[in-house]
Amino acid sequence: MIKHLACIMDGNRRWAKARFLPPSLGHKEGINAVERTVDFCLKNGIPHLSLYAFSIENLNKRSLEEREYVFGLFISYFKRRNIETLNKKNVRVKFIGDRPLFPASIKNMCTEVEEKTMHGTALTIHFLFCYGGQQEIVAMVKQIAYKVKEGSIDPSAITPETIRQFLWLSDTPDPELIIRTGKAQRLSSFLPYQAAYSELFFTDTLWPDITETHLTEALHYFSTCRRNFGS
Repeated sequence: MIKHLACIMDGNRRWAKARFLPPSLGHKEGINAVERTVDFCLKNGIPHLSLYAFSIENLNKRSLEEREYVFGLFISYFKRRNIETLNKKNVRVKFIGDRPLFPASIKNMCTEVEEKTMHGTALTIHFLFCYGGQQEIVAMVKQIAYKVKEGSIDPSAITPETIRQFLWLSDTPDPELIIRTGKAQRLSSFLPYQAAYSELFFTDTLWPDITETHLTEALHYFSTCRRNFGS
C-alpha cells in the first residue's frame, strides 16, 4: 500500500457553475469530498494525505469575498469535524505553505489544530495552504545559502537529502500517487521536487464529485504501474 497520497483538488468553481450556483457552494461541496478522501485513507491504511487547498495564485486571483469564504470554510470544517473526533480517529493535521501569507482570520485556528492533533499516528493530513512549489524551492535555496554563508554547510557536500531537509514537507515521504481532478493534466506548481517519481492519475471528474469508487480506481491504476525509478 502507498504511504503518501496527494490530491490536486480542481473543479469546485466549475461544479458550481454547471449547476448555476455561486462558487461558494462548489467550495462547500469540495469540503465534503475532503471528508470522503480522509475516510478512504483511513480505511485503506494510507498514512499521509496531502491536499492542495489554496495556492499562491489562488490568493492573488480570487476575489476578497471568495477568499474569505474559503478561509471561513476551513474554520467551520474543524468545528464540524472537531478536534476530539480527529483525535479519536488518530488523525494529525498539518498546514504546509508560506506561513506569513496565512490570513489572520485562520492563523490561530491552524496553530490550535496542529497542536491538539500532533499525537495522531493513523493518518497525517497535510493541507497545502498559500503554497507554491516554486516558492518552496526558493525558500529552500535561501536557507541553504544562509547555512553556506555561515559555514555550517559545505557546498561540495550538498546532496538531494540536504535539499530535502529544508523543504516544507521535509519529514514526509514523497507521494507515490498524485490525483488531479477536473480534466487538466499538469501539476500547477504542486510539490515539484517531491513529485519527481510520483505516478500521476488524471480524471475529468470534478473534485466535489470524487467518490470512493474514483479513489479506488486511482489505486488500481497505481498498482499496474511499473516503478523503476529511471533504471
